[in-house]
Amino acid sequence: MTKDYQQIIKDIGAYTGELRKAQPEAITGFYSMAKAATADGALSKKTKELMALAIGISQRCDGCIGFHVKALIQLGTTREELAEALSLCVYMGGGPSLMYAADALRAYDQFTEGQD
Repeated sequence: MTKDYQQIIKDIGAYTGELRKAQPEAITGFYSMAKAATADGALSKKTKELMALAIGISQRCDGCIGFHVKALIQLGTTREELAEALSLCVYMGGGPSLMYAADALRAYDQFTEGQD
């Protein structure tokens, strides 16, 4: 079964919205931390998103893969740049990371389909 990363982030987004309604302070705090942590600084936003994707792969988090790949596309990351970062994930994480790195490349292709 092929994962649909556009649908995965849509579904998660709907329920993070529900969770935000139920626990507004905690979830707003999380999003504030995310915004601050991913802002350009000594490291670029793109570098930070690549790091976040690598952690998502190592933690086997489909939602993380979807959201961070989408952010990387918006930051102008090429498929070649992504593939190079994914090869490092595989090197550090072995077989399990290979499975999720392949899914990250699938997510990239799904999000960029028809953009040429």
